[in-house]
Amino acid sequence: MAIATALTMSACGSDDPAPPSGTTTTASATTTPETSAPLELPTAAELNQLMERGLNPATPVEEKIAMVEGSEQDPNLFSQVAAAAQQSGAQVQVLDPVIDNGDGSASAQLQLTINGQVQQNNLPATFVPGENGTWRLSKATACSIVAIAQLTSPACPA
Repeated sequence: MAIATALTMSACGSDDPAPPSGTTTTASATTTPETSAPLELPTAAELNQLMERGLNPATPVEEKIAMVEGSEQDPNLFSQVAAAAQQSGAQVQVLDPVIDNGDGSASAQLQLTINGQVQQNNLPATFVPGENGTWRLSKATACSIVAIAQLTSPACPA
């Protein structure tokens, strides 16, 4: 099923940046200034509200754009996913625990229910900070959901 494929697609990697080309070798990396207070980790209930609003066909497109990272590239992305979810009888629930990834993002598992059947495998999801202390669904997670729904989007290159 497409869900298993999406589970394997959602793993993220991070390459370490290249070392600086300077000649000094002093260990000054611990003096990185912090410019803003850390965001409060969202709860599963708060993230479920985000997903419910995003999947609700009545939610205005402008609101949905603010809910998904990179959705400016495809403003109708969440609306298409919402229509596909409604058509297939799909529901999404964010499960506890919500984990701080240490890079400003948070992760949780999404439980998918399709036509009343809870799916065996959960989908890993990443959420990133939005504006004014809100959280957004990461572009990588949104693209995984798009793949599950067998949709395409300019925001999700093939």
